[in-house]
Amino acid sequence: MRALNTAVWMWLMLTTALHAQTFSAGRVAVDVRLSQTVVKPGTETRIAVRMDIQEGWHINANKPTLDWLIGTELRVDLAAGWILTDIRYPLAKTFRFAFADDDLAVYEGESPIFLTLAVPTDAPTGTVSFDGRLRVQACDDQTCLPPSNIPVTITLTVGPDAVDADASLFGAYEGAQGGAGGFVSFDQAGQQNPIAQIIDESGLFWTFVTIFLIGLALNLTPCVYPMLTVTVSIFGNQTDSNILRVFSKALVYVLGIASMYSALGVLAAVSGGLFGSALQSPWVLAGIGVLLFALALSSFGLYEITLPYWLTSKLGGTQSTGFIGVYLSGLVVGVFAAPCVGPPVIALLAFVGAKGDILFGFWSFFILSLGLGLPYLILGTFSGLLSKLPRSGVWMVWVKQVFGVVLTGVALFYVGLAFFPKWTVWVIPITLGIGGVYLGFIEGSGTAQRGFRVFKTALGVAGLAAALWMGQALMKPSVVWTPYTEDAYGQALADGTPIILDFYADWCIPCLELDRTTFTDERVIQAMEPFARFKVDLTQFDSPESEALRRQFSIAGVPTIVFIGVDGAERTASRVIGFLGPDEFLGKMPGW
Repeated sequence: MRALNTAVWMWLMLTTALHAQTFSAGRVAVDVRLSQTVVKPGTETRIAVRMDIQEGWHINANKPTLDWLIGTELRVDLAAGWILTDIRYPLAKTFRFAFADDDLAVYEGESPIFLTLAVPTDAPTGTVSFDGRLRVQACDDQTCLPPSNIPVTITLTVGPDAVDADASLFGAYEGAQGGAGGFVSFDQAGQQNPIAQIIDESGLFWTFVTIFLIGLALNLTPCVYPMLTVTVSIFGNQTDSNILRVFSKALVYVLGIASMYSALGVLAAVSGGLFGSALQSPWVLAGIGVLLFALALSSFGLYEITLPYWLTSKLGGTQSTGFIGVYLSGLVVGVFAAPCVGPPVIALLAFVGAKGDILFGFWSFFILSLGLGLPYLILGTFSGLLSKLPRSGVWMVWVKQVFGVVLTGVALFYVGLAFFPKWTVWVIPITLGIGGVYLGFIEGSGTAQRGFRVFKTALGVAGLAAALWMGQALMKPSVVWTPYTEDAYGQALADGTPIILDFYADWCIPCLELDRTTFTDERVIQAMEPFARFKVDLTQFDSPESEALRRQFSIAGVPTIVFIGVDGAERTASRVIGFLGPDEFLGKMPGW
């Protein structure tokens, strides 16, 4: 039936194109309203592009119900330095057409689209104009007209002081924050935020329960692997054998993780964007790597890390030092989790950012981090109890060396993310290989004990074998990508080629996991052959260039995979957010 409806709709389009004297533009009048007649450099200004749709006609929503319909879309060509920080489409109404089985999402009557522009701080005074195109397709109950691109011109005056205009129309925009007042944010147009939906349907308590479970589920993502190894290394080196104190230290460690994540949640509420983008700068990543390497050298016995005596004496002695140390370690490990972005976290980010409530942002991410930290409370407790095992002497020295090798590998991983991200996938096999040789054949602990010597040798051989297996897997052929440029993207559209856009960042661990696991699968490589494949670099997440791309394609976090059809419209049902394995990825790909 869907195929029949598609055929009928295409026939209506064709016959109308041949016989009708008007296109969709003839059914939609457009004018531009300004919130300020004069805008000031370094500020933001709002613009309304008002669509007046002829009575008896409708135009498709920005996110149409059926993927073969052409959605309403406004694009504006801005001058250098000007940034489109927000665009909001009307809340769609539903209408039943004779040619479709489903209720379709449409706009009707007077329907304004709101834009927010950031004015450059160095914008010269005077008049500036921007050209835009409003793509619409008008339908009545029987007929759909050919789509039209309606020209839109926005003219602004830049001056030393802002001058407000008639703001009556913009009251609807003020009420649109967070999806209220009849309008929804562009990032969420056509789809309700699941976090908002949970609050509406179940209340705040069950929302926080859901957020806790989301945090727990984050432990299934690849980006928490370094947290596991660091946790075992930190608590495996503890000498405290009192189970209550070990548990208390593990709890303080989790509170450290929660403190960092809560701060990031407040940052999301204040900025309205992806938290932690500053934390993924090369210098911060390199600093984390250096800190981990310092901990590794301590595990190798080169020195002991302690706080100054004047501080420990005021805080109650060396026992407090242990608590302070694990709390600070938790703060650092909380940074490791910042790239852990998946659909639920992005939904929470979008909701916290739109709500703008700092207290809600704090508690949301505090509870999220408690869910994230629960396994580490258990892991830290039982890792700390390693010290209760019988101490035969040399084997405990060797265990500390194991922790040192693990910490060195994780340190190299973060330094790699900072300076040579494309090669970080090789850190694990290199660590396994060199670590296996060192721990199995070079490190001298327990050589006089035959059983322990055999165990060390077996572990060394296993490390080498794992390194060779992983190295061979990394050399498998992978999907070939082209760096994104507007010209290349436009040419692919002109050629009628479907497009895949991979939005990634060098600091994004799930992005690396996609490249290493999913995009090396033979089935995925073959399925992606018909597409033009573009890598879109968002490493500098808050740069004007990245901001423009994120706004253009409604990108909340990385990795995000976007599929664009030959008509230039996104197949929204196929969008991939976060890491997916080959089977799940193939299941999301559009079937055209």
